[in-house]
Amino acid sequence: MKKSEIIVNALEYIREFRGKVFVVKLGGEVMLDERIIASVAQDLIFLHIVGIKPVVVHGGGGEISHTMDKLGKAPVFVEGLRKTDKETMDIVEMVLTGKVNTQIVSQINKHNGHAVGLSGKSGRLFEARKTNQKVDIGFVGEITKVNPHILETQLQNGYIPVVSPVGLAKSGESLNINADTAASKLAQAMNASKLIILTNVRGVLDKDSRLIKRLTLAEAVKTAKSKTVKGGMKPKIKACIEAINGGVNRTHIVKANTHAVLEEILTKKGTGTLITKNKIKD
Repeated sequence: MKKSEIIVNALEYIREFRGKVFVVKLGGEVMLDERIIASVAQDLIFLHIVGIKPVVVHGGGGEISHTMDKLGKAPVFVEGLRKTDKETMDIVEMVLTGKVNTQIVSQINKHNGHAVGLSGKSGRLFEARKTNQKVDIGFVGEITKVNPHILETQLQNGYIPVVSPVGLAKSGESLNINADTAASKLAQAMNASKLIILTNVRGVLDKDSRLIKRLTLAEAVKTAKSKTVKGGMKPKIKACIEAINGGVNRTHIVKANTHAVLEEILTKKGTGTLITKNKIKD
């Protein structure tokens, strides 16, 4: 009876979102747990089967640093951004596109889904330029244009696209793109109904470390400037704010527990932080 009740309650959300695009961003730390990857893969397949169109963007910072350490190259960060010389960029691309992307695609296909791996260079998906910083940090980029046609083609043909955040400069060089920013830009370009950021924390927390379940756009802007938001949460809230300003209806920051995606979007309670332009009624 409990399972039947859950399914019936989920129907209203399935009807509302059927045919809509959801951009799901997987944090690099999420992919350290194979059980969580398998759960996310199953959630994505479920969404796909009921007519929702998931597009995945993933990070992989931890895996990049780990690989650099093994190769005897120390990671260097400037104001939170990885300093990326040519050798480091080769490692970034190898890890993101060659390893992490393949791992996610394999998990989705293992559970009888149909995923295809792409990088931001595929079909010039992410056109980018070098980030303008006071200190030269090398091949770190910011997206100047998103060309989502290749993803739309994959979705029309029944595939779940999985994208690594590597951009393409006019010179033809590869650029390292922040995954939260890439997911936000992609959600805007595809007129996505939702941007869902999966991470290793519960969501946005207040000064007493309690979960903030809902934020309006104005509240999110204020929260992003507060001292309670630190480290990796800053670019996540910023990505959500930019997505909403760019036309995305709802954004979510969610801890990647077992079946967290389905619980967040197919139940009223949810599990993480929901950010919307205006306050919504229950």
